[in-house]
Amino acid sequence: MKRTIYALIVLGAWLLALASGSFVSAAHAQSVDWQKVDETLGRKPAVSDDVHRYGFPRTDLSVTLDGVAIKPALALGGWVAFKPGHGGAMVMGDLVLLETEINPVMAKMIANGLEITAVHNHLLRASPATFYMHVAGHGDPVKLASAIHDALAESKTPLTVAAPASPPPAVDLDTAKLDQIIGVKGQANGGVYQFNVKRRDPITQDGMPLTPVGPMGVAIGINFQPTGGGKAAITGDFVLTGDEVNPVILALRAHGIEVTALHSHMLDEQPRLFFMHFWANDDAVKLAEGLRAALDKTASTKS
Repeated sequence: MKRTIYALIVLGAWLLALASGSFVSAAHAQSVDWQKVDETLGRKPAVSDDVHRYGFPRTDLSVTLDGVAIKPALALGGWVAFKPGHGGAMVMGDLVLLETEINPVMAKMIANGLEITAVHNHLLRASPATFYMHVAGHGDPVKLASAIHDALAESKTPLTVAAPASPPPAVDLDTAKLDQIIGVKGQANGGVYQFNVKRRDPITQDGMPLTPVGPMGVAIGINFQPTGGGKAAITGDFVLTGDEVNPVILALRAHGIEVTALHSHMLDEQPRLFFMHFWANDDAVKLAEGLRAALDKTASTKS
């Protein structure tokens, strides 16, 4: 009986702490001057729960890979995401840069108090070559936004949002079939069909849950860009624990999907995660089946 009472007390304390954390997070979210952050970054965010995610696509670049003209939504979509916490906000991001832009942007980021958590490729053979700088920071969200804006000004990343010249092209693929194979519902974005597949295990950084996982960059991302005749170019990244890395490599390669990069994006997340990027251009359904075989080697969700 005593054990039962004790267990109920512990459970009640845990639920209270969880509720308090949610309340504090909501309070922080309400206290942030998001309009000022929007103005500083020169764009409106996509808002998911308490996360404000700002896109910085490299619409100025014309990148080709194996004869495919890469759409920004396929592999050139830089972003930063703000999540209230620690009396201010945490920010994480993934910025798309040319080789000549890396050091000027890095220098300004460091001078403004932001952290660099990774710099690497995602693609191979792309022309021009693109690199990806992962950044992080904590503090006043408006100051963080200003630091990011000033650093990006050292590159040719568009800092004003131009009105779309025309409606995005239709995704000429059997998207219902792709949804069925991948196991989650995808969505069209800028002529690209995108999937976010969540992991089953919770992911934290500095004691904060990285939720929602898609906007915070810790969901498995899979993108299909139609290339004609039912074919698609695919890329994205698998979010993996160490024991999943080589089984996923084997599954991808067995299905004709090239592994183009393997690396970390963050410095102190729990559990430790590795990000595996991939590329192929082939029959979309065939590639989806290969991706599903790789997903089956991970602790990912399937609806």
